[in-house]
Amino acid sequence: KNPDRKGLQDFAIRSNLLRHQRIHTGARPYPCAECGKSFRHKEHLTRHGRVHAGLKPYVCAHCGAAYSSRTNLLRHQSCHTGELPYKCTECGWRFGEITVLVAHLVVHSRERAHKCPECGKNFRRGSSLTEHRRVHTGEKPHICSQCGKGFMRRSILNGHWRTHTGERPNACRECGKGFTQRSSLLQHQRIHRGERPYPCPQCGKSFSQRSALTTHRRLHTGERPFHCAQCGKSFNQSSRHRRTHTGERPYCCTQCSKSFKQSSALTQHIRIHTGERPYVFVPPVLKNLQ
Repeated sequence: KNPDRKGLQDFAIRSNLLRHQRIHTGARPYPCAECGKSFRHKEHLTRHGRVHAGLKPYVCAHCGAAYSSRTNLLRHQSCHTGELPYKCTECGWRFGEITVLVAHLVVHSRERAHKCPECGKNFRRGSSLTEHRRVHTGEKPHICSQCGKGFMRRSILNGHWRTHTGERPNACRECGKGFTQRSSLLQHQRIHRGERPYPCPQCGKSFSQRSALTTHRRLHTGERPFHCAQCGKSFNQSSRHRRTHTGERPYCCTQCSKSFKQSSALTQHIRIHTGERPYVFVPPVLKNLQ
């Protein structure tokens, strides 16, 4: 090996080099004619086009669930197979996707060289700092082409997009419940394990999610940081109250197209179509015998 070429990546085909260079240049030469979103590679544009066309050619052989991309199908199938082929050599944790493993490996890196000038918080990656600074600036550059809602991170936009398509590729192995985002699945799994790792320092009550603890602590402080621009009413958590003014119903049933203001209302409605009855009445006499 030539020591002068240390750190350089070689390619046998010129086209592969040109594709690779777009990572450094940021070039996205393939725009979507429907929504204007651009992509580095033509196959990514083709896959994205299925979202607008409503095509879901990848079907799960176990349960018949259909997806617009092979990646989402493979992610879903792990709930049937339980397969976690990617293992972290540092701690032994296993993952269903190589991208999740790569993101996890950053946890083992102790260096946090990227510091926020506003609050002093440090980050291991420059991209994480860029995303974090939007908390201070309020910038939401990732816009949903369906409803116009903006998001600070592309990953959150991708999860939001599934509220329009109805896709829930992240399924719980315990109960089969599906989620639009993997982070929501991981939070949900704590319910089955009984984990509540976030205790309130004021009263000792514990929560399975950090966000739930943050909201709970406002009960002690009296803080109501969320204000309605329409009527001036304040809330201690980010509220769906705004929809009472706009009439917005962003959660749509894929079976009958009926729409709802809250995702929980859509979940309840879907049971009309599926016939699911998850709540079982146990008479007090039987409860005492358990």
